[in-house]
Amino acid sequence: MDLVTQPFLPIALVVSEPARLRFLEFFTAQIRNVNTRRSYAKAAMEFLRWCEERGARSLEAITPIHVAGWIEEMAGTLSAPTVKQRLAAVRHLFDWLVIGQVMAINPAHSVRGPKHSRKRGKTPVLSPEEARQLLDSIPADTLIGKRDRALIGLMTYTFARIGAARGMAVRDVYPQNRRLWVRLHEKGGKQVELPCHHTLEAYLDDYMDAAGLKEEPRAPLFQTIKRGTGRLSGASLAQAEAYAMIQRRAIGAGISTAVCNHTFRATGITAYLKNGGTLEKAANIANHSSTRTTQLYDRRSDDVSLDEIERILI
Repeated sequence: MDLVTQPFLPIALVVSEPARLRFLEFFTAQIRNVNTRRSYAKAAMEFLRWCEERGARSLEAITPIHVAGWIEEMAGTLSAPTVKQRLAAVRHLFDWLVIGQVMAINPAHSVRGPKHSRKRGKTPVLSPEEARQLLDSIPADTLIGKRDRALIGLMTYTFARIGAARGMAVRDVYPQNRRLWVRLHEKGGKQVELPCHHTLEAYLDDYMDAAGLKEEPRAPLFQTIKRGTGRLSGASLAQAEAYAMIQRRAIGAGISTAVCNHTFRATGITAYLKNGGTLEKAANIANHSSTRTTQLYDRRSDDVSLDEIERILI
């Protein structure tokens, strides 16, 4: 709650107490995803401070001209998707205030964001050889090594988002029909259950046996390591810690591609499609509501493009 309530209280806008409560309700009751809440709160705060600095010190004083000016200023320094996301945040917030009769109209409703169209995602993808190089480079003789290998393997072989991987409990890894399965709690409250690839099954078994986790079904699956002990702490691995771990492992493996938490999701999807998998099945495994989203992760065309470029013989 502090993430949301603390930023709004110091704002010098002239608002009534019902309006202030309506603000807080938008971020607490209306938005359930923590990451969305954080990004929307940041966008709203930046916009309100921007308006305040330009003399709009009440909600009623904010006009479409203010919103358009803010968008124009951001467009000079931020990418189009970021600008569109921040406009969406402000637009949704004002819609909520209009519904709650705090504002008469939504000043962001008529403002258009920058045009943006993309058929290819920006997420960096590893080749199958690079992915294997990275996994094989992680030492399997330490608990932290087994944990890191299992986490990266999970994201690669199940297309799991880092949030779903971090949110897993030990009981979300379970045997069924003589095979290990995983249960992922993905965005939007959706639950995905998948059988493990045989390589992932070996990684998870090795990690859980070494950590002694199988007797603690409610414990977080991927935990931090107590400093100086080499033992699990009981606390779930944070997203920033997972990112730092991935950077460290990539450097250690000699991977030059700029990787991120999402890289392994994209790497797994591309490898699956290269080996005859269908886009519809990939979307189902990745928990995408549309195959158009899955296509952003499909980098098979990169190989074709490179082959064509090499035809330029000079």
